[in-house]
Amino acid sequence: MESLPPELSPTGYLAEVRRVLEHVETTQLPAVAAAGALIADSIAAEGVLQTFGTGHSEALAMELSGRAGGFVPSNKLAMRDLILFGGEPVDFLDDPKIERREGLAKRVYELAPVEPRDVFVIASNSGGNGVIVDLAELVTALGHKLIAITSVQHTTRITSRHSSGKRLMDFADVVLDNGAPYGDSVLPLPSLGANVCGISSVGNTILAQAMVAEAVRLLAGRGVEPPVYLSANIEGGDVHNDALEARYSGRIRRAAS
Repeated sequence: MESLPPELSPTGYLAEVRRVLEHVETTQLPAVAAAGALIADSIAAEGVLQTFGTGHSEALAMELSGRAGGFVPSNKLAMRDLILFGGEPVDFLDDPKIERREGLAKRVYELAPVEPRDVFVIASNSGGNGVIVDLAELVTALGHKLIAITSVQHTTRITSRHSSGKRLMDFADVVLDNGAPYGDSVLPLPSLGANVCGISSVGNTILAQAMVAEAVRLLAGRGVEPPVYLSANIEGGDVHNDALEARYSGRIRRAAS
């Protein structure tokens, strides 16, 4: 029996959130465990978790970098690094389709404080834009482990915009599927003939924090104190965080990005 489309309402959206939660729990936990192990291995070797996404997938990079409950050894790489650290003019990013351009990811990588032991998490719902595929190809060629977070339903239906014809998932050591449908949005709007209310960010966040949970669990099990942030808004948070940030001095960015 074919299921009915979700209702265009807050209740309908919450039903889709529950669907994504179920999708992660029933299909993604083995991949989450594998991703957590890659992160734990890197952190245990004094590596840094390097994260990247463009468009709304940049929110995933923020979710994993520099936040309470997450790893101190973490960096959010971004297209704006080309301005902040690369000398490009402020209007360099005015092109709303800049994420489709090839040749920029190498510069983003070279401007970052990256070492061979670092692990990468790259998020892209479509997985087929030039900057995303460029960076995925580059980091794997340089020997970094790569975790990809994408919509498998969406990325397998597109034609890559990259000259190689490949997509983010083609380079990844671990692929995590965020459960978003083709087009991302989940609630039908008949007058538009399409859907509204994107859900990829929900799936991305769930997967990100599940990876952190697994990586922290593995580190603790090895007798390694997980280098994680406390909230700066609780007693002792600043002292704890400042000491850990000093340990990774020169390897992580906070103030500028």
